[in-house]
Amino acid sequence: TSVAPGQGKVLQVVNATHNTEVTSTNNTYVDTGLTASITPSSSSNKILVNVVVAGVGKDSSNTYLNIKLLRGSTDLIKLDEGAGYTADSGSNRIGAVSGSYLDSPSTTSATTYKCQFRSNQNTATVMVNDESSVSTITLMEIGA
Repeated sequence: TSVAPGQGKVLQVVNATHNTEVTSTNNTYVDTGLTASITPSSSSNKILVNVVVAGVGKDSSNTYLNIKLLRGSTDLIKLDEGAGYTADSGSNRIGAVSGSYLDSPSTTSATTYKCQFRSNQNTATVMVNDESSVSTITLMEIGA
């Protein structure tokens, strides 16, 4: 079989980092600050998203983090649903949560990907980018 020019090839790469600590004390999702945008050259192309959310942890209470990846306001995947869990009220730093997702945005408009997180319990402090840890997001357009 023949392959069309560009099919299966990486056509463009966008990378972004974020290292400002963000904390949350409730169970409503908030932005981690990690975000990147890409403009696909064809609506049939796919976007491979690679994410590393660093400096993940909790300060108090028997809580843990939920971390998810979004395209715009649309949830794509949950990267972790129990980060930092210890079954006690001590603080815990787990390092990083990472994941990959192959998306089909079906557009040639600028498309933004971001991560959000929340504490599993209200009033329990959780954080990302603790002590200026560097989180990264890489977007790769793959030719269809």
